[in-house]
Amino acid sequence: MIQKVAAIVVPGVSIFELAVPCEVFGIDRADTGGPSFDFVTCAPEPGVVEAKAGGVDVVVEHGLEAARDADVVIMTAYSADRPVATEVLETLRDAHTRGAWILSICSGAFALAEAGLLEGRRCTTHWMYTDRLAAENPSAHVDPDSLYVEDGRIITSAGTSAGIDACLFLVRREHGTRAATQIARRMVVPPHRDGGQAQYIDHPLPAAADSLAGLLEWMLDHITEDLTVPDLAARAFMSERTFARRFRAETGTTPAAWLTRQRLLRAQELLEETDLSIDDVAAQSGLGTAAGLRHHFARALRTTPLAYRRRFRSPEPANV
Repeated sequence: MIQKVAAIVVPGVSIFELAVPCEVFGIDRADTGGPSFDFVTCAPEPGVVEAKAGGVDVVVEHGLEAARDADVVIMTAYSADRPVATEVLETLRDAHTRGAWILSICSGAFALAEAGLLEGRRCTTHWMYTDRLAAENPSAHVDPDSLYVEDGRIITSAGTSAGIDACLFLVRREHGTRAATQIARRMVVPPHRDGGQAQYIDHPLPAAADSLAGLLEWMLDHITEDLTVPDLAARAFMSERTFARRFRAETGTTPAAWLTRQRLLRAQELLEETDLSIDDVAAQSGLGTAAGLRHHFARALRTTPLAYRRRFRSPEPANV
């Protein structure tokens, strides 16, 4: 499990993107059953660091040596037109060499690229910068749609709130669904968002369009049932074609993909929180059989249900 997290701050830092790791990793949430981390910010030159927002600067106490033993090194967003100090690039390379997690938020991906860490890797950044990142790094496989991408132990994320998604993903990966959910609940954000950046740059829905929020809640309440597109479209009082288009516009994905992800999250919770057998977890999460559960865990999480339970099992399982 990760314990020490270091966020790198450079001139031109974006205040909001810096606040993301501070909020996720910098607050002790043990009082509500959440995790606590040893979180630190560091800079090439400690002291006052100029921020991207006019009239607001950041005071950083520690130098880059604070990141030398960090389990996670976060490259926060900055004005990517500025060159990054050589010491920052060396810190990122050293962290990668010793096997630490490296996570970039928004334009922070450009520093990872400059350090040579994105060569041959899948990655992403804010949709406004994906073309530039791809042009400047032809060996990188830039995904312009994803909210975040993990390749090895390197995670890159899109702008602003996608940084929250990436940080919560890392918490979920290392500490389990319960820990990530506790942080998300305190932050009043969803523990996982489906879909990609396309939902934010495609043509928006007309203002008069009815939201599918009520239907999504109903789907979660009936997650163990066989929910087909024709049935869902009828419940939403839409044609199947209109429903499919509306669903993708609102969630960024298909009904089947959305349901599968929600069922996986439910299965993770049951494995962590209960003594249910694998067969019962599969049934109560809507994934059918133990074989189906193992298939989805292998495909999405690259592990088995039993291995996941051994790693993330809560000390005192709750009865569900």
